[in-house]
Amino acid sequence: MTNMTAVAAERPPVSIITGYLGSGKTTLLNRLLRDPGMARAAVIINEFGEVALDHLLVATPNDNTVLLANGCLCCTIRGDLVGTLSRLLAQRGAGGIPAFDRVLVETTGLADPVPVLRTLASEETIALRLRPGAVITMVDGVNGEGQLDDCPESVKQAAVADCLLISKTDIAAPSALGRLRKRLTRINPGAQVLDAVRGAVAPGLLFGTALVDPAAEREAVERWLNEEAYAKAEPVHRAGRHGDRIRAFAVRHEAPVTGAGLAAWLNLMATLKGANLLRVKGIINVEGSPVVVHLVQSVIHEPLTLESWPSADRNTRIVFITRGMARAESEATLPALGLDAKRRAAGAAIDPAAYARFVSAAAGFGSADRRQERRR
Repeated sequence: MTNMTAVAAERPPVSIITGYLGSGKTTLLNRLLRDPGMARAAVIINEFGEVALDHLLVATPNDNTVLLANGCLCCTIRGDLVGTLSRLLAQRGAGGIPAFDRVLVETTGLADPVPVLRTLASEETIALRLRPGAVITMVDGVNGEGQLDDCPESVKQAAVADCLLISKTDIAAPSALGRLRKRLTRINPGAQVLDAVRGAVAPGLLFGTALVDPAAEREAVERWLNEEAYAKAEPVHRAGRHGDRIRAFAVRHEAPVTGAGLAAWLNLMATLKGANLLRVKGIINVEGSPVVVHLVQSVIHEPLTLESWPSADRNTRIVFITRGMARAESEATLPALGLDAKRRAAGAAIDPAAYARFVSAAAGFGSADRRQERRR
C-alpha cells in the first residue's frame, strides 16, 4: 500500500472532464485554460474539431500536439489513451513540450469515463507516473433532467463524479434547476455541486474535490468520503425510459480488518459485483492503520495508507453508489474483510479452517443472486 504524501509529490494528477452532449465541456475547458494556474497543464481531447481553441494555438510540434498561448499542451486522442499518455510522458520537459504538472482529459458527450479510470489504475507504465485526479461532470441545466431520464450514459457520468458542474443556470427555469439539483444529490450525494455560467468557475474548486494529500489537510479526507451525505441519501426511483435504480448509502465495520481480508474483499467486489458498483469509497482500519480505498465498477485504485487518521473515528467506513444493489447485499460482503492469510497449519499448503472461513465470507457476494434465482 502506497504512502499518499509521496504519491502526491511524484505523479501529476489526471482529471477527467465529462458530461453529456451539449453540457458545456468545451466552454469550461476554454475558460480553464485562460487561468494562469493552468499554464502547465496537458490537455487531451478527442478531436480538435470539437474544441474552439484556434485563437490560442501558437505552434504545432507534431501531428497531434499543439502549444497554447498560455503554455498549456493540447493533444488529440488518435488511437488509444495509453499511447497518447505514454508519448506525453516520454517527451515531458524535452523536445519543446512543457514539463506539465497536471493532465486534463476531455471525453466525448457519449463517453463512459470508466475506461479512462481503468487505464490510470491498471496500465503499469501509466499508473507508476500519473495518478487519478478529479472526475468533473458537466450537467446541462436546461436539458439535464430529460437526459438523466433517457440517456444511461449521463446517469453514469453523474454517479462517478467528484464534482458536478451545472451549466446554463442563467437561462434555466429555477423550478427545473431545483429538481435537477435534488436528482443529482440523490444519484451522487458525496459530490460537490457547483454552477458554471459560460464555464466560469475557479479551478481550485474543481480539482480540490479529488483526494490529493490528506497529510497536508486532514479535513480533505473527510470531505472526500462525505459519509454524512450518504447517510441522509434517499433511493432514486424514476419512471424514465432507463430508470436510475441508483442507491447511495454508507456502511460501517467496527473491528480492524486484515490486509489479506481487504485484498480479498476488493477483488471479490470488483469481480462479482463490479457491474453494479458505480462508485465505492472508504477509509478502512487495516490492523490499526487508516487505508483509503476507491473502486469504480471493476476498477480498483491502489489502496493508499494515510499518515494519520483524519479524525478520532477509527471504524471502517465505506460509502457506495450502486445500480440496483441494496445496502444489505453490500453488508453481507463485509465478513471477507476479516480473512487472515497468515493462519495456516504447519506444513499445510492450505489451512482447512482458513479455507472454510474464506468460503463462508465469499458466500455473501452471491446471496442476493441466489435469492433472485429462487424467486424465479
